[in-house]
Amino acid sequence: MTLDRIAQLIADETAEAPVPGELAISTTERRALKAEAHSLNPVVTIADNGLSETVLKEISHSLDRHGLIKIRVVSDERDTREAYLAEICRTLNAAAIQHIGKLLVVWRPKVEVKVDKSGKATGRRKAPRQLKRSFQNN
Repeated sequence: MTLDRIAQLIADETAEAPVPGELAISTTERRALKAEAHSLNPVVTIADNGLSETVLKEISHSLDRHGLIKIRVVSDERDTREAYLAEICRTLNAAAIQHIGKLLVVWRPKVEVKVDKSGKATGRRKAPRQLKRSFQNN
């Protein structure tokens, strides 16, 4: 193995220099996240109106809930899609994982779920109501 190849392997394992405001992740983490994102469906669509505040809010909410998301961009211009990706990562402090075609893959660590004081999970359904018929068969 030559010294150039060794230097290249070391450089591949270190985190890439991110754009200011973007998360820094290593190439091995990026590779694992790409593999995980393969089976995901897009959760947000950026249409003709572009990247508005409401779209950014929805992307932020999806990142908080899922961590890794796909975003579909309707625009045919590659430069526009790259600008959207850079703006999303800079504004929301996220990492750009992949840009392939009209799909953008973005990652940000999930926000911890808060548990109420009683320790019970919130939002659970109650047990189903027992009907008179279920008592009669005993």
